[in-house]
Amino acid sequence: MKDDTTPPPSHQAGALARGARVTLRYPHFEDQEEYVELVRVSRVLHRPWEPLRPRGAPPAASQENFVAWLAGAEDPRSERMLLCQSTDGAIVGRFHLNEIVRGAFHSAYMSYWVGAPFAGQGLMREGMELALEHAFNTVGLHRVEANIQPTNAASIALTKGAGFRLEGYSERYLEIAGEWADHERWAMTVEDWREREGASDPSS
Repeated sequence: MKDDTTPPPSHQAGALARGARVTLRYPHFEDQEEYVELVRVSRVLHRPWEPLRPRGAPPAASQENFVAWLAGAEDPRSERMLLCQSTDGAIVGRFHLNEIVRGAFHSAYMSYWVGAPFAGQGLMREGMELALEHAFNTVGLHRVEANIQPTNAASIALTKGAGFRLEGYSERYLEIAGEWADHERWAMTVEDWREREGASDPSS
């Protein structure tokens, strides 16, 4: 029988949520080298979907960009999280909750990506469940929205599979590779999430 009093491995310490294969946690400065390398080897995979970087901004796969990204985690309007393998702590990808608005809204925009070496393994599907659990249970959001290019079939399948619903279509929403790209708006509320969680619980 598993001893539940055994502390988790060091790479799972401070986890926001844990799944069978992946763990969600906040980033640390010590992640710099591994993170930058993952961004570097994933450039081809990410290029069609990434917003245009401002002129003069450091390359995505650089120490300067990582430091700026990490500093952004101090903004109370954002949650910047890393998805890591539970076995060895390797960084798989990342999830963001951006532009968190409180008051009468309690909403945020979600963005995410997976590193090329881990694409197609179902890890992001499990990670999405952890990110939503964190967004609704811990951050206390009522609504999460994801904006996705219509040609990004993998991302649409991820959000649709997690229970997001298609709400609309935004023309020329983001500048991608020098062109203003249309996006689909997918969203989920905490009521949607709770209903889906209840349906998946065999004891309910």
